[in-house]
Amino acid sequence: MLASFDFDQAEGLRRMLAGPKPRIVTFLSATASDDKGAMLVNLGASLVQSGNDVVIVDACRRDYGVARRLGVDHGGSLLQVARQECALNQVVHQVPQGFSVVRMGQPTVDGAEVRRLANAFDVLVKQSAGSIVIVDGEFAEDDGFPIPLMDSSEIVVQVSTSATSITNAYALVKRLSQHLGRRPFGILVTGATEAEAKVVYDNMSSAATRYLAVTLSSMGSVPADEYLHRAARLGRAVVDAFPLAGASVAFRRLAGRFAGAGMQQGRAA
Repeated sequence: MLASFDFDQAEGLRRMLAGPKPRIVTFLSATASDDKGAMLVNLGASLVQSGNDVVIVDACRRDYGVARRLGVDHGGSLLQVARQECALNQVVHQVPQGFSVVRMGQPTVDGAEVRRLANAFDVLVKQSAGSIVIVDGEFAEDDGFPIPLMDSSEIVVQVSTSATSITNAYALVKRLSQHLGRRPFGILVTGATEAEAKVVYDNMSSAATRYLAVTLSSMGSVPADEYLHRAARLGRAVVDAFPLAGASVAFRRLAGRFAGAGMQQGRAA
């Protein structure tokens, strides 16, 4: 069945865009490629456990994204919906962790195809009204996102305590600010104690304020925890498999922050 939505009709777009806007958060990472996928799976499951509807859009071009991690990287994508090769409900996968996963697909440089993909994403977002839409994303080498709506979403950068990760995260914030202008960005520190995360955040925030005139917001931290790896080997989220683990406590706290009003500028870790 072909997608029934005509992506070139402005009237149809106006109908779809008339409802309330759901929360959209784009995650970027300055950590190992597998770290972000693991974090997003656990964050998504934690948000679901706290009563939220969650959709994760895998917009990765090169990295190990959520769809591949969960084994739903086969079949259609939003790009194929945009090309009217399949319907939207055929590319949305419900996973055992309780949330939905959708692959975005990578458009060609053709401007019309990019617009159709952006419209398909808009439709997905509007049909997810009341949900938290998480984008597992990358910031391309040409300093851009696949679709414009990602520019205006909340953006969170994942960083670890290693010097290389911190340097890369700061460089990413710099590129984002040059592309998107002055606006807040969230920082999430993983593999760190609360004290270690506070040092990382405070140093990055001070440098960003001083040299970039950019305000960073601490989104919290997740400690290194063997139970994360045990849960992954079981194909489950840590909050489900080992609810008393330190990582589970951290993810529940993290879910509470993300389910709240959004990033609060300058909040300490």
